[in-house]
Amino acid sequence: MAIKTAIVPVAGLGTRLLPITQAIPKELLPLAGKPTLQYVIEELWQAGIRRTILISSPAKSGIADYFKQGPDLERHLQETGKPELAQRLWSQSAAAAMKLETAIQTEQLGLGHAVAVGELLAQDEPVVVALGDCVIDSQGSDNVLQRMIRLFDERQADIVIAFETVSPEKVDRFGIAKPLSDDSVFELADLVEKPSLQEAPSNLAVTARYVFSPKIFSALRETPRGKGNEIQLTDAIRQMIQSGSRAFGVKLGTAERRFDIGNLESYTESFIHHALADPQLRDVVNKVCRETGSTRETH
Repeated sequence: MAIKTAIVPVAGLGTRLLPITQAIPKELLPLAGKPTLQYVIEELWQAGIRRTILISSPAKSGIADYFKQGPDLERHLQETGKPELAQRLWSQSAAAAMKLETAIQTEQLGLGHAVAVGELLAQDEPVVVALGDCVIDSQGSDNVLQRMIRLFDERQADIVIAFETVSPEKVDRFGIAKPLSDDSVFELADLVEKPSLQEAPSNLAVTARYVFSPKIFSALRETPRGKGNEIQLTDAIRQMIQSGSRAFGVKLGTAERRFDIGNLESYTESFIHHALADPQLRDVVNKVCRETGSTRETH
């Protein structure tokens, strides 16, 4: 069964990026020349998704506004002899044909709650869940979501999750897989939320991309509030696995990398990476780095 719908949670307050996020939703922070969320929507489009449900908050109306078509601006740029700027607009992206809908999360009750808010619009269909503040950079024509969707269909799975290998000292920051094999695609026996290094069953960390059967919604309805008094998506996943649902993990490929804008350090790293990949910005970044290095050496 083709999966055409994605749920993208974007309601978070972005407190680790304050004071920037008082004015700009973190999902609209730029990575080189485009907002972060545009990369996510384009990744979904490449994977065959044609409908995206943004789980937003009343304070983040700017997100939906960004993706509205802007014919007046496009016409102005064309009429004033700036067609190259018009080509940069969201309306010119292939993914601009994506059907975008918004559901409002009125309370910040965790990622599980955010996904549950999308149930009514999802209409009892399997869905992709992609976090709006994480970009997966895939080189080539086959991204990790495409592989996950194929696996979901071929194995008649209920859960498929993307994982990346992290260093041992970072396992306590993520949900960590308990895999049943060392293969790049593996059956998932369990998922442990932010374990200590001693308790971690592996160093495979959840990587912001999921595929779920509609069973996820009933599991979330039955999931009590957990850590932080929030409804944790990991708790619902574990409940499904323990109830016999088939769950699989897919490792990021060697040419794939996750970029997280959740805090200032990781956002800075993500911005520089994307700037270096941009032909218009690469020389500027290298020049500043050379000058900064020379300046430090003279002090």
